[in-house]
Amino acid sequence: MHTPSLADYVACLDQGDIAGVAEIMLTSAQKLAAAGADFLICPDNTIHQALPLVLPRSPVPWLHIAEEVASEAANKGYKRLGLTGTKWLVDSDVYPGKLAARGLAFERPDPADRLEANRIIMDELVYGRFEAPSVAAFQRIIYGLKNKGCDAVVLGCTEIPLIINDENSSLPTLDSTRILARAALKRALLS
Repeated sequence: MHTPSLADYVACLDQGDIAGVAEIMLTSAQKLAAAGADFLICPDNTIHQALPLVLPRSPVPWLHIAEEVASEAANKGYKRLGLTGTKWLVDSDVYPGKLAARGLAFERPDPADRLEANRIIMDELVYGRFEAPSVAAFQRIIYGLKNKGCDAVVLGCTEIPLIINDENSSLPTLDSTRILARAALKRALLS
């Protein structure tokens, strides 16, 4: 496991520097490959935006979090997914193509809800703060996605499952980090 500082990634994201994100990821990839890794994963949905720049230069293959989520959603029979996560993720192309490849449609929260979700993630959850109004805000956002016809919601950020799960969500949840971890375990056992 190799985890560069989140602040380094955020600095690149704030500047729209996806190539900078890719360079940080490649540094990790090289270290992990040198340590003997057969394949790599990244539990951070947002920085998957840089994978198209990383994959051609990576010393070992990567599992893609959105591919794994799409596979799980299709296997469970879902048809239209709501996307939640940071503003960078929800506004990106990380999920759309991977979902479409599995015949899945998706909806994004309204712009104001995207900003509210991002604020909760970046100002509270990453600092270990779990506020009741923030839980209610995420529940409202997910309910809005349900009203748009979604039959499940992607928890597209490592921290969202700290406050949202199947018990308090109006839609079944797809915990992207957990799904990726299970896929990695399966892949490791097959290696």
